[in-house]
Amino acid sequence: MAARKDARPCSIADTLALVGEKYSLLVLREVCLGNGRFDQLVRNIGAPRDILATRLRRLLDAGILTKEVYSERPQRFEYRPTRAGLELEPVLMTLMAWGDRHLRPDDDRPMVIEHSCGQELVPRIVCQACGEQVRHEDLRAHPQSPGWTVTGPTAA
Repeated sequence: MAARKDARPCSIADTLALVGEKYSLLVLREVCLGNGRFDQLVRNIGAPRDILATRLRRLLDAGILTKEVYSERPQRFEYRPTRAGLELEPVLMTLMAWGDRHLRPDDDRPMVIEHSCGQELVPRIVCQACGEQVRHEDLRAHPQSPGWTVTGPTAA
């Protein structure tokens, strides 16, 4: 699922091509929760087995997951996040928080994540340099791809 050849070069598009397919982020959710066995993934995600197997192969090939044998006879594997997979966990937490705020207005959240400090996690994005919370109005984009500006491609 490659982006159109003339589309803006974009790391978001590249990432979505890898993890934006239905069930991919749900696989990562379950694996980060410690549910990495195939039958657990099928049950907790609700994905058809063949599609789940395809998503797992893709995530393995991309280095987002790894698999380890937990049974020799029959041979069975448990999937675990790699460092790259764990780096996507804040994305999951931010998506969950957005869904809790905008899709579940009656506060009927299906899960709460507790931080090691004992308090409920409320994810925030902060600037690494100054520590300030990131707000839309404080951002400025600087396209780095030749031939592109913020508004689109430059004239040929």
